[in-house]
Amino acid sequence: MTRKTLTTTVIIMMTTAVFIAGCNDDASRLQSPADIHGDILTTEEIKAALARIPVGEIGEEEIADLLFMREEEKLAHDVYTVLFDQYGQKIFTNIAASELKHTEAVKMLLDRYGLEDPVGDNGPGVFSNEDLQTLYNDLIESGSQSLTDAFLVGLAIEEIDILDLEEAMAGTELPDILLVYENLLKGSHNHLRAFVRNYESQTGEIYVPRWLSQEAYDEILSADSGQGRRGGRRGGRGR
Repeated sequence: MTRKTLTTTVIIMMTTAVFIAGCNDDASRLQSPADIHGDILTTEEIKAALARIPVGEIGEEEIADLLFMREEEKLAHDVYTVLFDQYGQKIFTNIAASELKHTEAVKMLLDRYGLEDPVGDNGPGVFSNEDLQTLYNDLIESGSQSLTDAFLVGLAIEEIDILDLEEAMAGTELPDILLVYENLLKGSHNHLRAFVRNYESQTGEIYVPRWLSQEAYDEILSADSGQGRRGGRRGGRGR
């Protein structure tokens, strides 16, 4: 499934889906900065690493991926900021801070290759990409229904981000771009695991992936120290 097809599919699903709210909005949340940031390079470490890598020759598809990823990471930040304001759950503000670093890391690559930034002066919730604008609006609407729905929105964002990053990584051999994408992918894995713990604590149900294959999802969760996987059935959409 291509990135454009995936994004369109998500828009349709987020528009038509009806999520069942959890029964315990006051349940304690399971997250910490260590859960979310994990073994991730800092902004300064990325800058230092990029300075040691020669600038390569970038292609049109690689450019398109960078422009899309810049706004997709901004979308995650903006959605989580709104959901934190609505529910006051620290997981949203913690991951929003991480997503801000992600979108800034992509901006480093745009500057490095002399590319125009699609974000420009756009404020929160405003996107140059029309598909991402529609997706943002639908995610905010869905996440505003209940805290459980907000966690489902977070899970959707992270599953989709993982697929998009994997697709973009498969389309480049440039070491500087791969460095940033690999770092973003680690972050998305951490975010997904954090949202899974919160969703399952909130609902008492095992989360079933909706876009990742069950095999890929289980592999990501099994990397979470001491967590493992507690069953579940095959679900989601493979690539």
